[in-house]
Amino acid sequence: MAEQFYLNFIKDDRWMYLLQGLKTTIIVALFAVLLGVALGFTVGMIRSTHDKTGKLKVANFICHVYLTIIRGTPVLLQLLIIYFVVFASVNVDKVIVAIIAFGINSGAYVAEIIRSGIMAVDQGQMEAGRSLGFSYRQTMINFIMPQAFKNVLPALGNEFIVLLKETSVAGYIALQDLTKGADIIRSLTYNYMPLFAAAVIYLVMVMILSYFVKRLEKRLRKNER
Repeated sequence: MAEQFYLNFIKDDRWMYLLQGLKTTIIVALFAVLLGVALGFTVGMIRSTHDKTGKLKVANFICHVYLTIIRGTPVLLQLLIIYFVVFASVNVDKVIVAIIAFGINSGAYVAEIIRSGIMAVDQGQMEAGRSLGFSYRQTMINFIMPQAFKNVLPALGNEFIVLLKETSVAGYIALQDLTKGADIIRSLTYNYMPLFAAAVIYLVMVMILSYFVKRLEKRLRKNER
């Protein structure tokens, strides 16, 4: 076991493949979730506004097409299409391509999370805001969104966990993420140990994120009391 550990991680500083891959994975996941939240918030607001008022029909139709396509196709295919088709004639950093692809994919799911959070707020809240003289926009900002955001925070945390694991397919565009780094070592040593090492790293990151999500849920429940 000690010999295999030396061969897979110590010799020729092969552990650097995992470290560099981990750095790439964190960067892609972090910026993709930020893009996904921004995109999802916009789409979710448009969809919920249409559901409540019947306005923004064209924008809602575009959002509906976006959600149908993104949620109905595998994230791997979306990544490949964006890299080999959309950016085929442009020299773009693979990290940026991955951030865009995973951000667009995550945005579709975040949009439905945001919309469900808004629609879950009692309609009486909207009526109360309007009766006090607030416009629809002011009522959404001051009354509806704070409650909706509080309700969907745990779901958004879980979405980040899912996104973190989904980035493991980034190696298909030759991006050296954590999974790809482990596979490079495996191709050099013909040993399973790097793959298990990558799995343990993913597991630790997910456990840490899950811990913070649970802490957040407990805090929200205390505030409700």
